[in-house]
Amino acid sequence: MSERGLDTLTDAEDAAGRRAPWLAGDRVKDMRPRLRLSRPRFRSPAGLSTRLLLLTGVFAVVVEALIVAPSAASFHERWLLDRVRVAEAASVGVEALPYSEVEDDTARQLLEIGGVQAIAVGEQGVRRLLLEAPTLSRAPDFIDLRQSDWVARTLDPWRTLLGPDDRSIRVMARPRYRSGDFIEVIAPVQPLKAELREFLLQSLLLSLLISALAGTALYAALAYLVLAPMRRVTASIERFRAEPEAPSTVAPSGRRDEIGRVEEELDRMQEEVRGALRSRARLVALGEAVAKINHDLRNMLTSAQLASERLAASADPNVAKALPRLERALNRAAALAQNTLDYGRSEEPPPVLARLPLGPALSAAAEDAGLEREGVRLEKKLPARATIHADADQLHRILVNLMKNARQAIQADVRRQGRGVVRVTAKTSDDRLILRIADDGPGIPDRLAERLFQPFVSGGGQGAGLGLTISRELAANHGGVLNLIETGPRGTVFELALPV
Repeated sequence: MSERGLDTLTDAEDAAGRRAPWLAGDRVKDMRPRLRLSRPRFRSPAGLSTRLLLLTGVFAVVVEALIVAPSAASFHERWLLDRVRVAEAASVGVEALPYSEVEDDTARQLLEIGGVQAIAVGEQGVRRLLLEAPTLSRAPDFIDLRQSDWVARTLDPWRTLLGPDDRSIRVMARPRYRSGDFIEVIAPVQPLKAELREFLLQSLLLSLLISALAGTALYAALAYLVLAPMRRVTASIERFRAEPEAPSTVAPSGRRDEIGRVEEELDRMQEEVRGALRSRARLVALGEAVAKINHDLRNMLTSAQLASERLAASADPNVAKALPRLERALNRAAALAQNTLDYGRSEEPPPVLARLPLGPALSAAAEDAGLEREGVRLEKKLPARATIHADADQLHRILVNLMKNARQAIQADVRRQGRGVVRVTAKTSDDRLILRIADDGPGIPDRLAERLFQPFVSGGGQGAGLGLTISRELAANHGGVLNLIETGPRGTVFELALPV
């Protein structure tokens, strides 16, 4: 191991310390768990309750309108129908007289009893005027009670209230006490307007009282079932925001509805966040320890390098035989420190995508991964003029990691005598370029296969167990995936899928 290698390690450590303070001992304090608490904007504590109260009031008014309007229409129709029935009874009395002759005083009395100004009947297509009204100042409004037009019935009371007092209403209905096609009366509008106004006032007061009682009961129920739990949840969130590591003081209410589920999920989420904060604190302490270990390891490697240089000048054959093993051990230690520092850096930069020829990219990666024709060799099966859309540096790192792992696995099998094949195939499927990197090594143990992409999990090679973790992250940066397809005594297959 050369001094240049140690200097590179030192520079990488300093760079990683600048990008990942958890690897720099004097910077670990900056990573203590803390939250940036911004002052919340003022919000009225009764905002939701006020809106709920206003909404309850609006609903009460709507319900009141839906009750009063049909009631007014029913009263208006009933009042007119009562006048028709009284007038119909009067018409029967008039026709009982000889020749249907009625003196003026008698006619006036009958009209006053019926509350109408004129009476006419229709029978067999003939309309007969039984009691003639005086001359009217304006044409009366016409209402036909034989038709069931609910829109007109709803609007008639308000036309009566808002119309002039000197007008009349001409009403036509089917007779009940006599035969005929219809009975028609003309009634003054002023008595109807006065009674209708009084009815509406009484109905309005009664409906207001009922609506107020119902709205109060509804608001109280909503305040108990919704507002109070929401205030508890809000207070719990605010306390957690201020002191996330403090234990929760509010237990879920045990309700089985949606609010109960919100309380349970909030309590579970807070516990998970507290656990994550505790784990983060432990990682901070671990980072401080790793930084110290790397510092001490650098000093150890420096001493070992000086000792190896002295040993290299020895003529002792035993020393010459052991020296390569010592250098390999030093190189592995330096690689472990380098990989740890690389993994501790911040997220990888976004890839700079470009169209790359696939064949030369594989050849360059195979050369850096240590693949040779006399040992572990590379075999490529690619389409003609195959290209890939990727970041050149990051793609090279992915391929080198995969090929180096394959070479180390093959060379670790003493039966292979350092010989083997790494086969790379490529195909396009569903707008993705799929690369398969397969080797004929001994495979990965089952106990490691499921955790192979986790940090510091090695598949049996000489690495630190970070190459595949970094490679999967780089693939994800490209919008692709890196997966282990199969492994066993006949070899291991990885699949890298990148967007075309």
